[in-house]
Amino acid sequence: MGHGGNVIDELVTDHREVEEFFGRIEALPAGAKGRRLYADQATMELVRHSVAEEMYLYPAVREHVPGGDALADKELQDHAQAERLMKDLEGRRPDDPEFDRLIGMLMSEIRAHVADEEQNLFPRLRAACPAAALDELGDKVRRAKKTAPTRPHPAAPDKPPANKMLNPGAGLVDRLRDALTGRGKPD
Repeated sequence: MGHGGNVIDELVTDHREVEEFFGRIEALPAGAKGRRLYADQATMELVRHSVAEEMYLYPAVREHVPGGDALADKELQDHAQAERLMKDLEGRRPDDPEFDRLIGMLMSEIRAHVADEEQNLFPRLRAACPAAALDELGDKVRRAKKTAPTRPHPAAPDKPPANKMLNPGAGLVDRLRDALTGRGKPD
C-alpha cells in the first residue's frame, strides 16, 4: 500500500500484490488454514484499492477519456460484483466447500477486471490525461488507501461526493475491528 509514482503505476503495483495473495491461496491445499489469512489480506488490499479507484480514478476517466462514463460505469459494476463475493466469503472457514467456490469466483472476477483495466482503461487514460494530473492522482490514491475501509461494504456509495464523506469513517471502524481481531495477520 502506497508505492509511489503516477496513478497507473500505483494501481498496477496493487494488482501485482493481489495476484501474489491469489497465488499463495492457490499454492495451498483446499481446507488449509492459511487460505483464510491470504483471502483476508487480498480482501483488505482489494477494498482499499477499489475505494481509491472509485474516489479518484473513475472520476478522472469520466473527465478525460472519450466514452469515459461508460468505461467508469462498467468498472463500478465489476467492483460491485467483487464486493458482493468478498462479503459472501467473509467469515467462511477455509474448510467450508463454499470458501473454495467463492474464492475461485473472486479470483476469476478480479483477474478479468485487472486485465480490462491494464489493457483498455489505463492506456486510454494515459493517452488522454496530462502526466502531471496522473502524478497528482497517484498521490490522491495513496492518501485514500490509508483511510479506506478494509472490509467489503456492498451497500456503501461508490461515487463522489458521498463515498468521499463516508469511506474514512468506515475505514476507521474496519481498521479498529481488524486490530482487535488480528484479521490479516499471521497467527
